[in-house]
Amino acid sequence: MNITVDKQPECTATLRAEFPADHVQNERKNIVKAYSSQAKIPGFRPGKTPTSVIEKRFARDIKEELESRLVNAACSEAVKKDEDLKVLHFKNPESLTHADDGAFSFVMPIILAPSFELPEYKGIDVKVPSANATDDELQREIDGVLERYADYKDIDDRPLQSDDIAVIDFTSSLDGKPLEEAIGKPAGILGGKEDYWVQIKDDAFLPGFSKQLEGASTGDKREVTCSVGDDFPIEDLRGKDIDFSVTIKGVKEQDLPELNDEFVADTLQFGKDKTVDDLKELISEQITQQKGQQIDESKVNQIVESLLSKVDFPLPEELVTAEAQGSADDMVARGAQAGLSDEEIASQQAEIIANAQIQARNNLKTNFILQEIAQVEKIEVSDTELSQRIAAMAQQQKKSPKALAKELQRSGRISNLGNSILIGKAIDFLVDNAKVEEVEPETTEA
Repeated sequence: MNITVDKQPECTATLRAEFPADHVQNERKNIVKAYSSQAKIPGFRPGKTPTSVIEKRFARDIKEELESRLVNAACSEAVKKDEDLKVLHFKNPESLTHADDGAFSFVMPIILAPSFELPEYKGIDVKVPSANATDDELQREIDGVLERYADYKDIDDRPLQSDDIAVIDFTSSLDGKPLEEAIGKPAGILGGKEDYWVQIKDDAFLPGFSKQLEGASTGDKREVTCSVGDDFPIEDLRGKDIDFSVTIKGVKEQDLPELNDEFVADTLQFGKDKTVDDLKELISEQITQQKGQQIDESKVNQIVESLLSKVDFPLPEELVTAEAQGSADDMVARGAQAGLSDEEIASQQAEIIANAQIQARNNLKTNFILQEIAQVEKIEVSDTELSQRIAAMAQQQKKSPKALAKELQRSGRISNLGNSILIGKAIDFLVDNAKVEEVEPETTEA
């Protein structure tokens, strides 16, 4: 047999295979022989059916199996001949030809894994803050607990002051046009609201918004202008000045409960004999745990960003398209869960597609790099690890591990699950080998 592979740009290749007539004939005889030994034909004893009858009765099946065997043999031979041929996917064979002399040939498109040189991946510099809860963080959480049990009383005899709650109606505009008309898409809450509660503090709503309401009383109207930052979620509003027409409908004063042992034990139902110190200790532990998770994520993000910045290579466009579609679907689903309407999601379609493309390429690049590192470092996934992951998934889905394993096998997702575990182990390896430096929070890289 004659097997050639022509490599092309963008991780594609074309396999061309030619099988001489004698090879094809021998393979065909083996298939016919197998059918003869197993076929049950009325009027003939098993194994005694004439070959001509078998060939006529099962002509189509014999041809399909012959082609399948020859195609599989060609694929195996191609990989065997070239150890550097990293095949991701053999596509459907094309131009299947049975020549008059009995020879067989075909052409098959192939998707290849990208070839690249790994950058230095051990000792990557990672900067993270301390996981310990600071006094400010602890106080912020305690304030949040107290606010959940606060009472709010109407104030009629004085104007708004710091920490009050303003009940407002407002509309918005940009360059003299209603905001949503100016940007041509829904703007969510920024478009306007009635009976909206906003606290008079710096970080409420938009920066500087509530402070411009200080001194206003019920019934007053205020014109407020806020500058939108460059990191604002709605790209069309970044760096813009939004004008708000605000009507004060009410002033409320927040009455916080006193933080004492009685509040902790009874109001919070924290437990008999529990004290403020017990509450602070619990909150501190929760903050530390949460920060620990964020720090772990930050380590991974910094390592991945470092690797992506050091190496570049072409990606299989078919995989990029499929991955981008999945990313876009996820973004749409998250938007719907966040309460965005179909119209709001549709208005952001171009942005969603662009972001999905970027995310897809980064995801695929990361996956290929981590797989290559796993291969170099001989990181593998054992059957035990795979079984443990399936058992954990089965418990979450309230299924039996055996049933879930069969389901994954039938749908072809077992290999994906194994790859997911492998990628996780490669990431753990990189984190273990990173140079981690503890820094002050304000200098931590996002």
